[in-house]
Amino acid sequence: MMNPRVSLDQWRTLQAVIDYGGYAQAAKQLHRSQSSVSYAVNKLQMQLSLKLLHIQGRKAVLTEAGKVLLQRSRQLISEAYAIEQQAHHLQQGWEAEIRLAVEASYPTQLVMDALRQFEPLGKQTRIRLEEVVLSGAEELLLNGDTDLAISPFIPQGFFGDELLQVHFIAVAHADHALHQLERNLTTHDLNRETHVIISDSGSKGMDAGWISDARRWTVSSPESAHKIISNGLGFGWLPEKEIEQELDNQTLKILPLNEGRHETAILYLVYADPDQAGPATRQLAAILKQVSAEN
Repeated sequence: MMNPRVSLDQWRTLQAVIDYGGYAQAAKQLHRSQSSVSYAVNKLQMQLSLKLLHIQGRKAVLTEAGKVLLQRSRQLISEAYAIEQQAHHLQQGWEAEIRLAVEASYPTQLVMDALRQFEPLGKQTRIRLEEVVLSGAEELLLNGDTDLAISPFIPQGFFGDELLQVHFIAVAHADHALHQLERNLTTHDLNRETHVIISDSGSKGMDAGWISDARRWTVSSPESAHKIISNGLGFGWLPEKEIEQELDNQTLKILPLNEGRHETAILYLVYADPDQAGPATRQLAAILKQVSAEN
C-alpha cells in the first residue's frame, strides 16, 4: 500500500494561506509562527515537485496547478473530518443507519421537511426510507425490519404516539360522469364507475373505507391514485392536503355523497424498540413530531 508523502496538516496550511490572504494572516488564524507556515507550504511544494503559489505584491496567489490541487485538498480535509465525526457518533452510539417506514398518506412535504432538518445533524447516518400502505408499517415492525415507523396501526406489544390526522375526501375530475348527474350520489351511482383504491403493501391485504362491488382499479400509492383520478379515469378518496390546489381551481371536485364524503385516519409514530433506539433515531423522531405539530 502506498503511503502519502504529504500530510493533512500541510494541505490545511496551504488552504489557510489562500483563505486568509497570506502567510502572516494564516499564521495568526492557525496560532503558529509565520516561519512554520512558510516552511510547511515550501515543503509541500518540494515533496510534490510542483509550484503551487507565487507572490503578487504582498499576496500569495495560486498557480493553475495550485488551483486544481487546492480544490482536491478541500475534499480530502472534508472527508477526513467526516470520518472523525462518524467515529465520534459511533463511539456515542450514534447509528450508522436508520430504517424509516412511512405510511404513504403521510404528507410528502413533511417527510422532506423532517429529513432536511435532520441532514445537517446526522450527516454520517444513512437513511433507508420505505413507503408503505395500511398494514405495511405494522408488518415491518413485527418482522424487525424497521427502526421507526409512521403507521395507521400500532401492533400489539408496541407503543406509539399520535403524530397526525390525515383527512381523506371523495373526489373525481370536474368533468367526470358522476358530477354530470348534478345530484347527491347513491351507492348504485358509484358502482357504475371506476373506483381507484390504494392496495395494502403488507401481506394482510387489508382494505380501507368503502370499496366498490364492481369496477375497481388498484394502485400501489396515493400518488398513482391521484394521477388516475386527476385524468378523469375514476373516483376515489385522496388526502385532502395533497389536493388543495386542485380543489381550489376546481380541477377536482368533491363528490356529493350523503355520507362518507370525508374520512379521517390517525397516524402514529412507533419505535421498533424504544429501549434500544439510538440518539440518531430519537433525534429524527423528535423532528418528525415537531414538523407534524406545526402542520
